[in-house]
Amino acid sequence: MGPFRAGRVNGVTGVAGQPSVFYSGSVGGGVWKTTNAGRTWFPIFDSQPIASIGAIAVAAANPSVVYVGTGEADMRSQISFGNGVYKSTDAGATWTHVGLDTTRQIGRVIVDPGNPNVVFVAALGHVYGANPDRGVYRSQDGGATWQRVLFKNDDVGAIDLAFDPSTAQTIYASLWNTRRPPWSVYPPSTGPGSGLYKSTDGGNSWHALTTGLPSEGVGRIGIAVAPSNHLRVYAIVDAKDGGLYRSDDAGGTWGKASGDTRIWGRGWYFGKVVVDPKNPDLV
Repeated sequence: MGPFRAGRVNGVTGVAGQPSVFYSGSVGGGVWKTTNAGRTWFPIFDSQPIASIGAIAVAAANPSVVYVGTGEADMRSQISFGNGVYKSTDAGATWTHVGLDTTRQIGRVIVDPGNPNVVFVAALGHVYGANPDRGVYRSQDGGATWQRVLFKNDDVGAIDLAFDPSTAQTIYASLWNTRRPPWSVYPPSTGPGSGLYKSTDGGNSWHALTTGLPSEGVGRIGIAVAPSNHLRVYAIVDAKDGGLYRSDDAGGTWGKASGDTRIWGRGWYFGKVVVDPKNPDLV
């Protein structure tokens, strides 16, 4: 399915209760929308100054509210970067820039399923050097103001986020230390400080999840929680002992489900995982 002129797709989302409506965000082609399940697509972001898109999220409680995080965040491009977050309150017809201008690369945006004004953003930051704008940000007023709620240091950014489907007070986040210097096509992307974190109080405090997860050469981590079983959590981990890891106790302990290098061997490309809405074993 198109849009073919948009280039690589870095973020895509459907709309709850509207099975024919999807948004697609591309590295070089802005945001596209389909209302007929992908048969035709039309651009809805061309009037904005930034084309590169890292993430898209639609508010389940109000599908007219759409958030877009700009900037490619998988390290494939050396030139694409963004200028923060945009918001639409009319299903993509018009957009407003709502801040986080200097985060550069945004890997994930998630919206509280019950409150379209509560938004979390995973900001990877600059690709070439240290900067203080990395981490997980939260807005409780629809993007009018932002608070950084998870930060490690100027070298470690955030790349992925996921809600527990049983409560939006529980959030999982992954941090990633990576660089993309202009002299290297595929540089090391497993810097110190990468790891998986969890909050059970709406993002106010966080603790690291480590039991059973790799500890050496850790890079990008993708997260998914099974919608039909909130205790089942998956992490696709780029590490020395990388692979797909599974937890059956909401992240307390982990076991390696697969070490097949076809699904994790180039972690900066393939660090994403999703779970079937009804079957927690289908990944």
